[in-house]
Amino acid sequence: MRSIVQGSRITALGHYQPKRVLTNDGLSTMVDTSDEWIRRRTGISTRRIAAPDESVTDMAAAAAGKALAASGLDPSDIGLITVATCTAIDRCPSTAAQVAARLGLPNPVAFDLNNGCAGFCTALACADHTLRAGAARHALVIGAEKMSDVTDWTDRRSCVLLGDGAGAAVLSAAGNDGIGPVVWGSDSSRSDAVRLVDDWHPRFTQEGQTVFRWASGELPAIAREACERVGLAPADLAGVVTHQANLRIIDAVVRQLDLSETVVIGDDVVESGNTSVASVPLALSKLMEREDLPSGAPVLLLAFGGGLSWAGQVVTWP
Repeated sequence: MRSIVQGSRITALGHYQPKRVLTNDGLSTMVDTSDEWIRRRTGISTRRIAAPDESVTDMAAAAAGKALAASGLDPSDIGLITVATCTAIDRCPSTAAQVAARLGLPNPVAFDLNNGCAGFCTALACADHTLRAGAARHALVIGAEKMSDVTDWTDRRSCVLLGDGAGAAVLSAAGNDGIGPVVWGSDSSRSDAVRLVDDWHPRFTQEGQTVFRWASGELPAIAREACERVGLAPADLAGVVTHQANLRIIDAVVRQLDLSETVVIGDDVVESGNTSVASVPLALSKLMEREDLPSGAPVLLLAFGGGLSWAGQVVTWP
């Protein structure tokens, strides 16, 4: 039997965004809206939109390839690959299996995970548990979405929010605990608050006020619990990266956490929009690219979405 290890840690990050930038002014030619209206209600200025022939698998593979290259590992070292997504078209083979084939991973366990916008943090916890149990030594965890495929471009309440992209993390088994215990769950009484309505074609829809009230009311306590599980207070954090749903939600949550004045808050939603499950790893990878956080610093990850599900954990910065 393989020995059980003490923990795992993030060793590398990578991300991908499509080339097309859709500005608020561009949206105003498609639907009754304006740059001022969008910025005031969401904080978003731009979002990226994938090409018609650009798939979730394409974006996931691009982000994962960058993370794998940054890790210095060989493709054969990866024992687990999972893609968190709710917009992949293919039911089987999984997006994870397709990405594994593109990257030349010879024999990993590969599966997709659908937990809405909370999917990346959920998948990160699952991979951490797998590595702790000794079932793999290295894992690729990817969040990828093509939200433009499920956007109702006539609905100005939702179409102004959404964008496409992917982010990925490499996890490695470690003697130290680089990924804290996950705090996760769901509120089944609000399971329809965020959803993809699938009749002849799936469309994203949400009860915006319900989500805002729930997130601003419940997420601070979930954040504090994630910190407590690693023996920290929110004031000890060097960074906070939440699901990039809406800048108003992010602001409402972080205001309640008594954070230090030097804490780095992920705000990629401003330039990327809401990329659903891709938003947390996308924001993380950009922070790494800009070297905004010191190695070894504690960073809180916090995501929520369809279900109404949530997942969060404190990680040690690579």
